Amino acid sequence: MGPAFIAAVAYVDPGNVATNVTAGSQFGYTLVWVVVLANVMAVLVQYLSAKLGMVTGTSLSEHLGQRLPRRSRLAYWAQAETIAIATDLAEVVGGAIALYLLFDLPLPLGAVITAAVAMLILQIGDRRGQPALERVIIGFLALIALGFLAGLVVDPPAVGPLAGGLVPSFEGSESLLLASGIIGATVMPHVIYLHSSLTTTRLGQRGDGLSVRELLSATRTDVVLALVLAGVLNLSLLVVAATSLDGLPGTDTLEGVHAVVTSELGAGVALLFAVALLGSGLASTSVGSAAGAEVMSGLLSLRVPVLLRRTVTLIPALVVLLAGADPTRALVISQVVLSIGIPFALVPLVVLTARRDVMGEHVNRAATTIAAAGVAGVVIALNAVLLWLTFIG
Repeated sequence: MGPAFIAAVAYVDPGNVATNVTAGSQFGYTLVWVVVLANVMAVLVQYLSAKLGMVTGTSLSEHLGQRLPRRSRLAYWAQAETIAIATDLAEVVGGAIALYLLFDLPLPLGAVITAAVAMLILQIGDRRGQPALERVIIGFLALIALGFLAGLVVDPPAVGPLAGGLVPSFEGSESLLLASGIIGATVMPHVIYLHSSLTTTRLGQRGDGLSVRELLSATRTDVVLALVLAGVLNLSLLVVAATSLDGLPGTDTLEGVHAVVTSELGAGVALLFAVALLGSGLASTSVGSAAGAEVMSGLLSLRVPVLLRRTVTLIPALVVLLAGADPTRALVISQVVLSIGIPFALVPLVVLTARRDVMGEHVNRAATTIAAAGVAGVVIALNAVLLWLTFIG
């Protein structure tokens, strides 16, 4: 166990924070069902990703690199890199906002510090191995959980309205935009690629005489525990916003949310929120960098130095911050971009894990393939509606 917890950090990144808090403060409990549905989807998707890597010893991006012709590989990498940049923007900007809230640092300086610390975190994995990185990431998850769950303890939600949020509904096109963002921020395309690479050597490193079937059973437990934790944290963000921030002015930005939390729930809860946001930005930026490097290596057989890659992917975040754009809005839009990239990772994953010539005796059961295809269908349909509303109105 362990790889799923690295993947889970990406599910509680600053983009999730912005999207879920915005959804709760603007629409109350309306989109609770979207968070729950997205998390169920994520459990299935991440298990299939881990399964592909463990059974075949080859990551999803490597499978695609072996099967696609050169031009297709380049085009595929271009869209995946675009998704990675959108991911980086959300995570670096989120870390910068947290440093601004905690230490009043300028946002561009906070972005540079966030990127630099993320590189140091990645060095732990390079020097001490993946298990050491897993322990560090689990520590960050514990910190994030403490900060994001504090608001629920101070101001618990009413059961009735919360249960009502499980009934599917929307409140206009803006709620649909946020629903797409929630799914994009939960079924993260770059982590679909990464998780499969994290398990490719698991059989050799930690087999200890266990069969593949036994290891897959442990992987299911790993995925469920990690993503249930991530799901609870995402849901807590929306519920706290719906319970304590609904209808209050200033909740359209994370800075405003921090101020409102201070006035409504106390300075202690606001401090924990800011610290958790910082932990979220640092940990998820590290995971995002590793995912981007894995996609490039698998599709193009290229390995770019971490410093160079980190510098290039930092530029869009700096441009957004220096241009004076609303950083919270940029976070939400970045999650919509992620949602558009999901089918490019999800459809090949479903196809490969359903092929007996790839998976052997561990090929997906028919029901699993149908469920995974259903997830892909829901995401693609939601993206189509989102694009229609965006460009046609």
